[in-house]
Amino acid sequence: MAAHLDPASRISVERSVYFDFDKFDIKPEFNGLVELHGRYLASNPSLAIKVEGNADERGSKEYNLALGQKRAESVVRALKSFGAGDKQMEAISWGEEKPVATGGNEAAWGKNRRADVVYK
Repeated sequence: MAAHLDPASRISVERSVYFDFDKFDIKPEFNGLVELHGRYLASNPSLAIKVEGNADERGSKEYNLALGQKRAESVVRALKSFGAGDKQMEAISWGEEKPVATGGNEAAWGKNRRADVVYK
Protein backbone atom coordinates (compact mmCIF):
# COMPACT_ATOMS: atom_id res chain seq x y z
CA MET A 1 0.00 0.00 0.00
CA ALA A 2 1.40 3.41 -0.93
CA ALA A 3 1.99 5.83 1.89
CA HIS A 4 -0.32 8.84 2.00
CA LEU A 5 2.04 11.69 2.65
CA ASP A 6 1.30 15.40 2.71
CA PRO A 7 2.69 16.49 -0.69
CA ALA A 8 3.93 19.76 0.83
CA SER A 9 5.82 18.13 3.70
CA ARG A 10 9.60 17.91 3.79
CA ILE A 11 9.22 14.09 3.85
CA SER A 12 7.50 14.26 0.44
CA VAL A 13 9.71 16.90 -1.12
CA GLU A 14 13.23 16.00 0.06
CA ARG A 15 13.94 12.40 -0.88
CA SER A 16 17.33 12.35 -2.61
CA VAL A 17 20.79 11.97 -1.11
CA TYR A 18 23.52 13.06 -3.52
CA PHE A 19 27.02 11.61 -3.66
CA ASP A 20 30.46 12.67 -4.82
CA PHE A 21 32.01 11.01 -7.87
CA ASP A 22 32.81 7.34 -7.25
CA LYS A 23 31.73 7.57 -3.59
CA PHE A 24 28.98 6.06 -1.49
CA ASP A 25 29.50 7.78 1.86
CA ILE A 26 26.76 10.18 2.92
CA LYS A 27 27.94 13.78 2.92
CA PRO A 28 27.29 15.75 6.14
CA GLU A 29 24.80 18.07 4.45
CA PHE A 30 22.43 15.10 3.99
CA ASN A 31 22.52 13.90 7.61
CA GLY A 32 19.42 15.94 8.52
CA LEU A 33 17.48 14.53 5.58
CA VAL A 34 18.41 10.96 6.48
CA GLU A 35 17.52 11.58 10.13
CA LEU A 36 14.15 13.02 9.12
CA HIS A 37 13.23 9.93 7.08
CA GLY A 38 14.70 7.51 9.61
CA ARG A 39 12.71 8.97 12.50
CA TYR A 40 9.57 9.18 10.35
CA LEU A 41 9.87 5.49 9.49
CA ALA A 42 10.57 4.62 13.13
CA SER A 43 7.38 6.41 14.22
CA ASN A 44 5.36 4.80 11.38
CA PRO A 45 6.32 1.11 11.48
CA SER A 46 3.66 0.14 8.92
CA LEU A 47 5.38 2.22 6.22
CA ALA A 48 7.90 0.70 3.84
CA ILE A 49 10.38 2.21 1.41
CA LYS A 50 12.77 1.36 -1.35
CA VAL A 51 16.06 3.18 -1.45
CA GLU A 52 17.01 3.36 -5.12
CA GLY A 53 20.71 3.89 -5.79
CA ASN A 54 21.83 5.61 -8.97
CA ALA A 55 25.05 6.50 -10.76
CA ASP A 56 26.03 8.82 -13.56
CA GLU A 57 26.81 7.43 -17.02
CA ARG A 58 30.57 7.18 -16.51
CA GLY A 59 31.84 3.68 -15.79
CA SER A 60 30.63 0.31 -17.03
CA LYS A 61 27.03 -0.80 -16.53
CA GLU A 62 28.21 -3.45 -14.05
CA TYR A 63 30.31 -0.97 -12.08
CA ASN A 64 27.47 1.55 -11.94
CA LEU A 65 24.98 -1.09 -10.77
CA ALA A 66 27.37 -2.06 -7.97
CA LEU A 67 28.00 1.59 -7.03
CA GLY A 68 24.27 2.35 -7.02
CA GLN A 69 23.73 -0.63 -4.70
CA LYS A 70 26.44 0.60 -2.33
CA ARG A 71 24.81 4.04 -2.27
CA ALA A 72 21.38 2.58 -1.51
CA GLU A 73 22.80 0.34 1.23
CA SER A 74 24.66 3.29 2.75
CA VAL A 75 21.39 5.21 3.08
CA VAL A 76 19.60 2.15 4.51
CA ARG A 77 22.31 1.77 7.20
CA ALA A 78 21.98 5.45 8.08
CA LEU A 79 18.17 5.23 8.27
CA LYS A 80 18.52 2.29 10.65
CA SER A 81 20.67 4.40 12.95
CA PHE A 82 17.62 6.65 13.43
CA GLY A 83 15.26 3.79 14.22
CA ALA A 84 13.95 2.60 10.85
CA GLY A 85 13.43 -1.17 10.83
CA ASP A 86 15.04 -3.72 8.53
CA LYS A 87 11.66 -4.97 7.33
CA GLN A 88 10.66 -1.44 6.28
CA MET A 89 13.49 -0.98 3.81
CA GLU A 90 14.80 -2.48 0.60
CA ALA A 91 17.97 -1.29 -1.14
CA ILE A 92 18.06 -1.57 -4.94
CA SER A 93 20.21 -0.15 -7.71
CA TRP A 94 19.29 1.31 -11.07
CA GLY A 95 22.91 2.02 -11.93
CA GLU A 96 22.90 4.57 -14.75
CA GLU A 97 19.46 3.53 -16.08
CA LYS A 98 17.29 6.24 -14.47
CA PRO A 99 19.02 9.59 -14.91
CA VAL A 100 17.15 12.72 -13.85
CA ALA A 101 19.45 14.99 -15.85
CA THR A 102 20.99 14.65 -19.29
CA GLY A 103 24.20 16.15 -20.53
CA GLY A 104 27.79 15.04 -20.34
CA ASN A 105 28.86 17.54 -17.71
CA GLU A 106 29.30 17.80 -13.94
CA ALA A 107 25.96 19.59 -13.44
CA ALA A 108 24.07 16.63 -14.92
CA TRP A 109 26.31 13.94 -13.45
CA GLY A 110 25.95 15.44 -9.97
CA LYS A 111 22.15 15.14 -10.14
CA ASN A 112 22.39 11.51 -11.23
CA ARG A 113 24.75 10.41 -8.43
CA ARG A 114 22.04 9.84 -5.86
CA ALA A 115 19.92 7.53 -3.76
CA ASP A 116 16.18 8.18 -3.74
CA VAL A 117 13.86 7.31 -0.87
CA VAL A 118 10.66 5.95 -2.42
CA TYR A 119 7.69 5.27 -0.15
CA LYS A 120 5.70 2.19 -1.18
